[in-house]
Amino acid sequence: MPTVGVKKDLLFKALGRTYTDEEFDELCFEFGLELDEITSEKEIISREQGDVKAAGASDVILYKIDVPANRYDLLCLEGLVRGLQVFRNKLEAPRYRRVSPSSGEPQKLIITKETAAVRPFAVAAVLRNITFSQERYDSFIELQEKLHQNICRKRSLVAIGTHDLDTISGPFTYTAKPPADISFKPLNQSKEYTATQLMSLYKTDSHLRHYLHIIEDKPVYPVIYDSNGIVLSMPPIINGDHSKITLNTKNVFIECTATDLTKAKIVLDMMVTMFCEYCSQPFTVEEAEVVNPDGTTCKYPELAYRKEKVTSEFINRKVGINESTEKIAQLLTRMCLRSQATGIGDEIEVEIPPTRSDVIHACDIMEDAAMAFGFNNITRTTPRTYTIANQFPLNKLTELLRQDLAAAGFTEALNFALCSQEDIADRLGKKISETKAIHISNPKTAEFQVARTTLLPGLLKTIAANRKMPLPLKLFEISDVVLKDDTKDVGARNSRRFCAVNYNKSPGFEVIHGLLDRTMQLLGVRPSRENGYHIQAAEDSTFFPGRCAEIFVHGKSIGHLGVLHPHVVNSFELTLPCSALEMDIEPFLGQTAETHLSHKVPMQEVIQHKFPTQVKSQQATSSTKTVFGDLTTLVALKALNNFLADKSYIEGFVASQADAAIFDAISSPPSLTLCHLLRWYNHIKSFHKERADLLVVNKQFVLPDTPPTSSNSDEDIDLFGLDDEADRAEANRIKEQRLAEYAAKKSKKPAVIAKSSIVLDVKPWDDETDMAKMEEYVRSVSMDGLLWGQSKLVPVGYGIKKLQIGCVVEDEKVGTDMLEEAIIAFEDFVQSVDVAAFNKI
Repeated sequence: MPTVGVKKDLLFKALGRTYTDEEFDELCFEFGLELDEITSEKEIISREQGDVKAAGASDVILYKIDVPANRYDLLCLEGLVRGLQVFRNKLEAPRYRRVSPSSGEPQKLIITKETAAVRPFAVAAVLRNITFSQERYDSFIELQEKLHQNICRKRSLVAIGTHDLDTISGPFTYTAKPPADISFKPLNQSKEYTATQLMSLYKTDSHLRHYLHIIEDKPVYPVIYDSNGIVLSMPPIINGDHSKITLNTKNVFIECTATDLTKAKIVLDMMVTMFCEYCSQPFTVEEAEVVNPDGTTCKYPELAYRKEKVTSEFINRKVGINESTEKIAQLLTRMCLRSQATGIGDEIEVEIPPTRSDVIHACDIMEDAAMAFGFNNITRTTPRTYTIANQFPLNKLTELLRQDLAAAGFTEALNFALCSQEDIADRLGKKISETKAIHISNPKTAEFQVARTTLLPGLLKTIAANRKMPLPLKLFEISDVVLKDDTKDVGARNSRRFCAVNYNKSPGFEVIHGLLDRTMQLLGVRPSRENGYHIQAAEDSTFFPGRCAEIFVHGKSIGHLGVLHPHVVNSFELTLPCSALEMDIEPFLGQTAETHLSHKVPMQEVIQHKFPTQVKSQQATSSTKTVFGDLTTLVALKALNNFLADKSYIEGFVASQADAAIFDAISSPPSLTLCHLLRWYNHIKSFHKERADLLVVNKQFVLPDTPPTSSNSDEDIDLFGLDDEADRAEANRIKEQRLAEYAAKKSKKPAVIAKSSIVLDVKPWDDETDMAKMEEYVRSVSMDGLLWGQSKLVPVGYGIKKLQIGCVVEDEKVGTDMLEEAIIAFEDFVQSVDVAAFNKI
């Protein structure tokens, strides 16, 4: 969000009253803004450049206000004050008018055809008889800079030029010339420069150097002349010094050159509407005529008002309020959107002023009504319809695989989705045309030219960056690649891939093959040519000839594995052999294998992937007796309402026969006080046509009616029941005795003792240290729960070796800190102790 800095005193003077910081913060919130910071120019400079630089700076208090990015009318003090005053009903929204010159023809800006190669569009206007003060002048310049950074996209779309009209004469010509043919004195310079010299001059300028790239590679540069050949500006870089505006300027000629005409019109409207209140005729702007290369003419600024129609029902429903049509019209008027009821039902006619280019849809009008009403004034209510979220099946499968692959001894890596063309083509022994890669139209660096089509280059680059780590390096990644796909509306699709790499002194094809088998085991796919998976020899330029296999699942190819070609290994600056596996995991979503991994598959996935389900017929019942009680009573209905407070359905995640049965047991629609039950009731009611197709659940929620009994029936006799209270007491005693015996038996089982395997690196002071003696001292450390293991001497450098010794400890009795403190006590031998490895047993 853009931040606007305004002086506190000037702001309160313009608003006509003073506020405390808390009061103004609340006002900003009500208007949809945020008071970000209360500071001063001196404090800002001190924080950024130090106290010495801030010595002479102003102590005037500044309010830093965050403004929505599309509210260009609030980027200066004038627009901010105008909006707040209208919001507070202290001012009516002004009407902006375009007027003709009081004498003579309007100023003309003639566009030549040469500009088509650089910046083809231009618009212009005149602020006549304007009065500047120092504060107004500063605000005028600051608004230009704010617009340049925001809607103008750092001058790449639009560039604003402001000129003292009394120092130049029309008509003006907007053309494009070779850099060597353009010569003028730029703003705040003492001599003339050619355009070529200016580009060199401003390469070191902290402000203007950021805009040079826009035109520096063009064969011609845009330039604006007046009728006497005086250069007004060379957009989008710099204005001419001859026509610069000052505090004494009375008539301002504003021109905007652009690559986007719509943006240029918006920027021009913002510039003139914000400052036309300082003209002798407030809120009027003198028109200018623009002559296009084809001879057509247009008059600017447009200052176009347009009308839209919305209904109060739409706004009430979307915001969650219940206000009258007249009240909503008043709310919109407070947001500078003049509104009135049309008298046709609840219709409201809304007038959009030229300052509100952010209003492009009925939802924008609704948002303004909500702000004017006050977000804190909206009554909090429970949503009438909501569902329980569920993890996306593909991500669920990915998470489960990641955990098991890490348990298999592979380390996960995460790499960028963008890479260079060389990474996915030349380095892998392929042609870029064969990769189906999506190219970035304007890449910032050579490292991010295309979207990756394979995960392999990222893993190899990760290994290259960590090749000094101990071998073997075993990495994996499960992420998306992007492929061209003409069947998709965007021309591309994401594909979830799994890739693993083993880097060691030997290729280790058996390691990668074993990982493939383990992955298939996790997915529940058996080795079989017909109904499972198998591999068969294949040729791929990325892999070593004769050391590559293609992976098939149910007869469909899903990937490759093998030993990488030496050319591929060397191209990533690696020196040891490497084996790799890459395959698509999306085909497994349609298999019941996901059931084994997830342990619980939501109903949506059962339907989507056609998992086998037992469908049974269930007869509708008219019984009102349920597990919640008799649903003709308020007590049972409240119990059902509480049950549905965090659920969408009676059972599972989709509507089922359980919902239908409970629905039938409710004799009439629930009252509004039972909000959760009412929401569920209305939702299930919409399934009346699909009831026969709803899933069946085994659990019974509606209880069958108890059949009437006869007093003469022999069934009243409980042949196997307990005769009296004594028998019941005896049964309870036996039950308690058995529970006590079970608890005693369970308590005798030995508790599981948590242990860890630790490898310590013990470093000596120098190469003269007696390593055998040092190991003897280390092993002399004795603790309850400590068992020393094997050891070895590992070269460090310059003839120095370190002692690497393993041990097993009981976690509750021995910690690494205790071991390190005990060993470092032998200070004559030991320099330092580090934990090289730590694994739970």
